[in-house]
Amino acid sequence: MGPSSALAHLYRGELHRTKLWRERLDRTTNWAVLVLAGLLTWAFSNEANPHYVLLVGNLAVGLFLRIEARRYRAYDSWRSRVRSLQRNVWAPGLDPTRDLANERWREALAEDYARPTLKITTEEAVAHRLRRVYLPLFALLNGAWVLRITAFTGVAWPASASIGGIPGVVVTVVVALLMLGAVVVSVRPRTWHASDELREENLRRDRETEWP
Repeated sequence: MGPSSALAHLYRGELHRTKLWRERLDRTTNWAVLVLAGLLTWAFSNEANPHYVLLVGNLAVGLFLRIEARRYRAYDSWRSRVRSLQRNVWAPGLDPTRDLANERWREALAEDYARPTLKITTEEAVAHRLRRVYLPLFALLNGAWVLRITAFTGVAWPASASIGGIPGVVVTVVVALLMLGAVVVSVRPRTWHASDELREENLRRDRETEWP
């Protein structure tokens, strides 16, 4: 088996592994959406149902976020290898006039195969999944909680937000702070190490660029 054939099989293997981890990410998101739908249905089905079940839902969705962030870090490690091969092998192969993205890509890829490492931090992975999926889920869940304690109860706020001996004002402030923390983590300026992901910049191809 020649070098070119071996490299093609290597690329196919990395692409397949990336696809499997991408599917694992989607599966976790599906679980979070199903749990969220069940909680919303139950919370609004009867006025006697306690509102704090929606707050417990934040813990469940947060657990899925944690799981998905760990999976995203693993997914990014395989995806980075695929992108390295695409940038430094297939792109110059299709267009010989194109410069290599990284002159030392062979050494970097060999080192990664010799000693695999995660390329991004947990905080960056959490921020990425918040921006893509979980921040809207948290907003929907906590927005439904606000609606539940204001419009679907016979008790006025803040008493309607109380949980046992905890005053409603304290519960509301804690929920607001946690939501604010999630927003800060997701939008604060940072250097993204998950390279070549689709974000705000360069999402649209230049209109003057022809695409076959």
